[in-house]
Order: sequence, then structure tokens, then C-alpha cells
Amino acid sequence: MDVEGALPWAPIDPLGGVLGDLRMRGTFYCRAEGMAPWGLEMPALDGCMSFHVVTEGSCLLEVDGEVHALRAGDLALVPHGRGHLLRSGPDAPIAGRADLLPQEMLDPHYSVLRLDGGGEPARLLCGVLEPERPGPAHLLDLLPPVLLVEGDDPARGGWLPVLLGMITDEVRHDRPGAEAVVTRLADVVVIQAIRGWLETGATGPGWLRALRDPQVGRAVSLVHQDPGAPWTLELLARETRMSRSSFAARFTELAGEPALRYVTRWRMHLATAELARGARVGQVARRVGYESEAAFSRAYRRVTGVPPVAARGRPDAAADRAPAGPPAIARA
Repeated sequence: MDVEGALPWAPIDPLGGVLGDLRMRGTFYCRAEGMAPWGLEMPALDGCMSFHVVTEGSCLLEVDGEVHALRAGDLALVPHGRGHLLRSGPDAPIAGRADLLPQEMLDPHYSVLRLDGGGEPARLLCGVLEPERPGPAHLLDLLPPVLLVEGDDPARGGWLPVLLGMITDEVRHDRPGAEAVVTRLADVVVIQAIRGWLETGATGPGWLRALRDPQVGRAVSLVHQDPGAPWTLELLARETRMSRSSFAARFTELAGEPALRYVTRWRMHLATAELARGARVGQVARRVGYESEAAFSRAYRRVTGVPPVAARGRPDAAADRAPAGPPAIARA
């Protein structure tokens, strides 16, 4: 079964497909300029990802009681909307929440925040991003609480210093249109960091591990591309050119759950996101492959524990989560 709109001879790159579907929307960016001692509280933002790029000097990042030292050229992602602290040193006072402090607004989504303690300078580019589509949120759920990319890491192939150098140049010279250039470059930096993490072998069982397998990864990619298709075990096995029994066993081994259970959970994950935005239950049911609203409602309650009407119009509605992800700290 070919996914609608796809060329039949086009190879499917599972990890590339996930990244290709990852669209980040920058909701706010801030150039933070601090003279030690200085400290900021970054608020918790549900459903969003924060990132911090150190363009000059150094600072400490504190997330859930863990402290991470950042130097010039380093990037830190805080992907799960957690509140966290940025400060010049362990004893530096916190001036307040970054969004409530006085700052120069360059436009509604871009500002300059200055804190002058009279000491050593540090400059950062900070941003808040939100996935544009519900599917990639499943990927972001698996990211560690902090993902660090060191600017001098040779494994990154030199992309980070180049991109950060461009960002730093724009920040320092503040030319016309600098905010547009910086925001686009920052989006690329974040996606590159996630790609680097995806390419590591450190992630544990779950659908990321399954994606790395050429045959099972193809099946997962097809389900992600067309969740409403009438997927059966036989059809998925045929698409991967495996026997039904071999495919079923390998999928369960790699993904940690049977293939059709994964299909159902993925559909409910997407459905929850649609319902949270106010979509009608019957409309969502058809989109994720159910012929009747009643059948969809039964499946939704079985997977999530609540009826779909309970999630409708609730941005904080919790989608069914993937199996446990990687360790608390990862370096891409």
C-alpha cells in the first residue's frame, strides 16, 4: 500500500521522515546580556521547548536541581517545558522571571534583556519553540530533560560553530532584519541538535529504536505518514517484505509492544492533539481511521482511560506517552 502522494519508487528514510515532519514555530526569542553577578528564572511553558546558545562568556543552567556549565559556543535544549534557571555563578541572585523583567522589545516576538551586575559579561540567545504539528510532539516527549551540544565537539562535524558564528555576528552588529535572520538560524540549530541526538545509539527501546531498523522502521514511517489507513499485521508485514510472524516478533522486540497496539496508540496520540484544539469527535475519528464515532470512542477510552469528549478543547490534555526514553542528560 503506497502512502497517498508518495512516489512508489521513493525510498523511505525513517529518521529522515521524522525530522522532515518536525516543524518548529518560534514563539519568542531574547538576547540576554548579563554582567556578573546575574540570574534569570525561565518559566515553565507547557508544550514548548526552550533553548539557550551562549555567544559570549559562560553561565550555569539549572534544571530539576541539576547544574550544567555552559561555555561560549555551547547549546542547551530544555525540551519539556520545564522551568529552569540561568545564572552567572552558583550564588548569583535571581532577578526574577525573564518574561516579567524590563526589556527592550524589538518586535512582539523578539527582545533584548540586560542585567548589569558590574562584572564579567556574558551573552546568550534564548528562545521558546513549539512544534507546529501534533506528530513530532511524540518525538519531543522522548528527548532527555536537558540536551547539551558542546560547541567544540568534533563529532558535530563543524555545523554548530558555523551556525552559532552567524548568530553571534547578527546579534553583535544588530543590522536591519537581524531578528528574522537570528530566529531562522535558531530553528535550524535546534533541529540539528535533535538530529544529532537521533543519530546516536544511546536511545533505549521504543519507536526510535524501531526506526533504526530498515524493515520495522519502514512500517513505523508508513504508520506515521498515513495513520488513518486500514493497517493490519498482514499489510505491514507485506510492506516490509517479511512474513507475518517474523514481522510481528521483530516489531515487538524493537518497539517494546505489538505493532497494532502501537498503531492504536499513535492514532490516539494524534487524536488527543486534535481534540485539544477543539476538533469534533466524529471528525477526528475519521482522520485516524475509524468508520464510526462509537468505535473510536471505545478505543480512545481503552487507551487513555477517559472518553474523547474529556480531551476536547483542553490544551493540557495528556496524550498517551511512548515507552520510557533515554537517561536524564544526553549530549548530542
